[in-house]
Formats: sequence, C-alpha cells, structure tokens
Amino acid sequence: MGLFRVTVSKDYLGFAAAHFLTFRGHACESLHGHNYRIGVMVEGPIDPECHFVVDFGVIKRLVRQEVDRLDHRVILPAENPKLAYRASDGMTYVSYLGEQSYQFPTRDCVLLPLANTTAELLARWMAGRLHAGLDAAGVSLKVLEVEVEESPGQSAVYAEHEQPSAAREDHDANP
Repeated sequence: MGLFRVTVSKDYLGFAAAHFLTFRGHACESLHGHNYRIGVMVEGPIDPECHFVVDFGVIKRLVRQEVDRLDHRVILPAENPKLAYRASDGMTYVSYLGEQSYQFPTRDCVLLPLANTTAELLARWMAGRLHAGLDAAGVSLKVLEVEVEESPGQSAVYAEHEQPSAAREDHDANP
C-alpha cells in the first residue's frame, strides 16, 4: 500500500530569535540571531472519510503555536552542562563554565530542553512538539520531518519514522 506525502512551508511559519552555541572544548559562540523558517513534511495513509493525510490547517496551527513561543526571544539550552542560569529581579543571568557571560530580561528568554541550540536539535524538539499535537488530533502518520532553516540555503532536517509495534516494544524494553 502506498503512502501520500504532504508538506507545509510558509513564510509566516518562522520566527526571529537570538542564540549562541557552545563548542567542543572551551569555546562559546557570540550571541547572534536568525530569521528561522519551519517546514514540515508528513507521510501517511489517506483518511477514508476526508481523503487527505492531514488537514494543512492543523499543521499550520501547531507550528504557529510553537513559533509564536520563540519569536523575538533568546533561545537558551536548559540541558547544556557548560551553562548555568540564575533568575533575579526580572533578569536571567547566563554563566558559561562558571563565568557570567550574558544577562537578558527574563521575559525575553525561552529555555528549551536541549543540550545546545543547534538547528538539528531545534528540528528534533519541534518534531516532538508537532508529533504530540498531531497525535492528539488523531492524525495517523508514518513519517514526520521537520526542517529548521536558519537562513536561505542553511537548514537541518529531523525525521521520525513510525516503528512497527514489535520494534517499539523491544526499544522500550531495552533503551
């Protein structure tokens, strides 16, 4: 049985945000920003009643919710062992390897459960958020791909493929 593929990639499914990366060894990148754009591809069977894989509007709504959280924010990786955060008096202070490096208004920050704010990890995080929303909407998918474009011609893609239930049970039993 064949699958159908649908994609959603709109200019308004993007966000402007600042971030920095930590590198191997003891290097921390300077704060900078991107005008990110999100693209989503899903593969799955045709719904027998509606005759589509998923309503484009559902994908757009889910992506929009996430990009609205990130737009005009500083994205910080909450799971980076080289970084420490302290909030005080409406400010978030960021220390890199014990040295204070940055301070931002807390309202302008979003801490994500990431080890680094790379395009790859942002794509995986976004895929997880979208997968949960699509599951809640009752969408049956075989493949979900999320592309995070930092700038034209520079992007990362994360793909999730549905595992057969036996493989899923084996993976859950032996992580």
